[in-house]
Amino acid sequence: MSDIILLLPFVALLLLNVLPRAARPAAGAITAVVMALETAAAILQPFGLLSWPFLGAVEKAVGFSLRLDSLAILLVLTAGLAGLASVFVAQAGTATLRTKFLYTNLMLIAMIGINGIAMVQDLFTMYVFIEVTSVAAVILVVLRDGELSFEGAWKYLLLSAIASVLMLASLGMFLLTAGGVSFDEAAAALRAGTAEAWVAAALFLSGLFVKSAMVPFHGWLADAYSEAPPGVSVFLAGIVTKASGVFALMRLAPAAFGDTGPGAMILLVVGAVTAVGGALLSLTQSDVKRMLAYSSISQMGYIVMALGGQPGLALVAAGVHFFNHTVSKAQLFVNAAALERQLGTRDMDRMGGIASLMPLTGGTSVVGTLSVAGLPPLAGFWSKLIIVIALWKAGHVAFAAIAVLTSLVTLAYFLSLQRRVFFGIAPAQWSGIREAGAGYTVPALVLSAITVAVGLGFPFLLPILLGGGA
Repeated sequence: MSDIILLLPFVALLLLNVLPRAARPAAGAITAVVMALETAAAILQPFGLLSWPFLGAVEKAVGFSLRLDSLAILLVLTAGLAGLASVFVAQAGTATLRTKFLYTNLMLIAMIGINGIAMVQDLFTMYVFIEVTSVAAVILVVLRDGELSFEGAWKYLLLSAIASVLMLASLGMFLLTAGGVSFDEAAAALRAGTAEAWVAAALFLSGLFVKSAMVPFHGWLADAYSEAPPGVSVFLAGIVTKASGVFALMRLAPAAFGDTGPGAMILLVVGAVTAVGGALLSLTQSDVKRMLAYSSISQMGYIVMALGGQPGLALVAAGVHFFNHTVSKAQLFVNAAALERQLGTRDMDRMGGIASLMPLTGGTSVVGTLSVAGLPPLAGFWSKLIIVIALWKAGHVAFAAIAVLTSLVTLAYFLSLQRRVFFGIAPAQWSGIREAGAGYTVPALVLSAITVAVGLGFPFLLPILLGGGA
């Protein structure tokens, strides 16, 4: 089934480009169907409902060495959800048919890369799929004409190129020291403790830190997120950065570094610095998309910090927060897109009282912000709680305290967002404002419902997660 998931967006991409021009308005619907099928496949796979014997011949002919394990299912599921929300927003907010067509093509290319990242079993193929995803994302940013979008894309491209050089150098060193670049070969070289192997690992980690915008490699992210087209911002914040950086760390860290040694401490320190730095930068923002962008940096720091926690909980904690952050942050960028479309501005200081005019946007924003801040009973509370427990049980009391205190800062800047944007009396200039339309409200409502449902049902889900992750 893994090969079929990889091929699905590729087949859709071919279909879009062989259909006559008159059929191009259907590109958005075709892309939405691909995203929905990926989401359904990820949900149904653990139940054995997709183990169809007739696919065996197709998979044998393709011949990729892929594996659809629990981590891969997590990435495919979250990518499908974020991609579906992105398609809704892009179709509602993109003006020209040409731009919509380019967007759908690039989205499908990015999904090919993300699906590959999810299922590969060696560092070189992972690097190739990371590059596919990153290049598509850079071009997606510049679909919004303007100097600022080109500046954001240029920063993204420049730092991504530096990360690529670091990762390629790492691959060469692993070939020399380990004799190969499979995950198992790299882990064996690190267990042998040679200096060359650890230098190779450090180079690959540094590349992933740049791709995932860890502090101090975060300079590109806010510009790319804030100046990208609204639908692209949803996709970038929801899944692209996490897939091309954080997910790779989740895949590699447990096998390569274990729960002790310099590798685990590097993850703890970088994760903590990123969580704190992103939260403090969020406090200073007046642009709603830039605040959400820096908040994403902070929350990705949480995921990386969790990987240094107690072995039985670390990957579970990171995976649950990966899912929760994808859902909530994609939803919040949908809300931001709705605000920008209706108000024509992203400046929170010019807003106020918008909840009375856009009640669905205001209500779903409360759900998303409180979940990211870690308030019960929403989904984000549980993932942050497990992260703190994983750090505490590993003896990293200081890092557990950092996680708790950073959550308080997160709550502070999100309360500021709610006060400045949604609370109070709306200025007279906004008196005619209404909801942005179904392309914005439907994905916001669905993602908010998922956040609430996961939060309320998490006590029943936790035994299953611990059973699969122990």
